[in-house]
Amino acid sequence: MMNLTPKQLRILQLIRDWRIRRGYSPTMQELADEIGVSKVTVFEHVEALIKKGALVREANKARSLSITEGVAVPDESRPLRFPLVGKIAAGNPIERVAGEEEIDLVDVLVPKGDKANSTFALKVDGDSMRDEGILDGDYVLIERTQVAQNGDRIVALLPDGSTTLKTFYKEDDHIRLQPANPQFEAIKVKFCQVQGIVKGVVRKYGR
Repeated sequence: MMNLTPKQLRILQLIRDWRIRRGYSPTMQELADEIGVSKVTVFEHVEALIKKGALVREANKARSLSITEGVAVPDESRPLRFPLVGKIAAGNPIERVAGEEEIDLVDVLVPKGDKANSTFALKVDGDSMRDEGILDGDYVLIERTQVAQNGDRIVALLPDGSTTLKTFYKEDDHIRLQPANPQFEAIKVKFCQVQGIVKGVVRKYGR
């Protein structure tokens, strides 16, 4: 990872988290408000990040900042530690919840292996995915992607701005987001934005 100042690192983290939770990046003013500096200062930091190759921006388009493909935000590069960016509904969709915690798998499960830089964590809220072994209170490890295949368990950003965890099926004229619990009905929408695919489930028992 290139050399970053603390504020540049914070800006990268904020842009990553906004895009995960909301599906779009913050404005310069929103970034300024978050880190307590002027809009001009944020603009200077963003320009520096673009020159360093950490950020890309689409010309003449609002909220178009995104982290350059293949670049890992430094807080994603520690082995077995993932950003915990909020809760994800596994029942009826809920509003996104901001969060700045982390989940460290060393403390939870102590597995072995390498961490993918494109992975983040969400805490499950609800039991609509119960029959696939994803329970209320579990942590799901999500590989960030915007592409899903039928049968993938995905984090979906719905047209009303809510997010949910369901199994993805692209059908003739709609997308079906299928729960794994007969007490819940499938969600059918014309469009949804795939935020990522479930790659693992972490569950902690007892104290």
